[in-house]
Amino acid sequence: MKGEELSGNPLHGLWALTNRELKKWYKEPFILLISIIQPIIWMALFGKAMNISAVFTRNLPQGLPPELSEQIMKQTFGTSDYFSFMAVGMLSFVTLFTTMFSGMSIVWDRRLGFLNKVLSTPVARSTIIFSKILSATVRSLIQASIVLVFAFLLGMKAGPSFTPISILGIYAILFMLCMGLSSLFLMIGIRSTRWETQMAVVNLLNLPLMFTSNALFPVSMMPDWLQPIANVNPITYTTDAVRQLLLYETNFNQLMLDFAYTAVFTIVIASISIILAWRYLSK
Repeated sequence: MKGEELSGNPLHGLWALTNRELKKWYKEPFILLISIIQPIIWMALFGKAMNISAVFTRNLPQGLPPELSEQIMKQTFGTSDYFSFMAVGMLSFVTLFTTMFSGMSIVWDRRLGFLNKVLSTPVARSTIIFSKILSATVRSLIQASIVLVFAFLLGMKAGPSFTPISILGIYAILFMLCMGLSSLFLMIGIRSTRWETQMAVVNLLNLPLMFTSNALFPVSMMPDWLQPIANVNPITYTTDAVRQLLLYETNFNQLMLDFAYTAVFTIVIASISIILAWRYLSK
């Protein structure tokens, strides 16, 4: 009877599996605390230590107006405050470093025997994958929310176009990025049986994804050979969209491009992940 109920209502199976993944997270407050502290330390130390605004101000030749420093900063970063520029990048940072462990969960489920049990139930294989994607997305958005609050407390300055409605747009594009990245890392982990292999792949991808984006530095200031890579990185488009909504005077054409690119990335990667789950997910 229970199997028939699950088979007829895949959303029930989805919630049960998603809730299981979330319980492993919120029942370990130490892990939650560490995952939140890491990006906050980056903001507080790296963001404040790299006081690029002060570098421009203190090194201006004598006789030049101080306003020139602000103009240079705005031309380079789109805002006169580098900390605000970098704090938005930390939202992508916490999203990337949370979703990259989504693939690890399926490896451990296989090794501990839980995956065998789930595959023996009427729950669809796509539901198994989607539950892990959804749980990673929920964790990422909660942590990004906390980081955003701390960014304001540490001095991030909102731009002239920022309104409460902008928050909805920020969460919408972060949601898409979380879905896409967690699908990517799950896709890598579907056939893996060793956590060492999955961790090696994750460590290979995470820093290149981060540093080939505009999270910490504008794409226009990167070397010529690196710019094309940054221009296909979905983190670049997500981070730009958040800055458009939070810091800059919104360029709606660019904002629509950012949303469209991130949406296409998410749909394509999530679809491939589910197709691979149907074909290759095994005990």
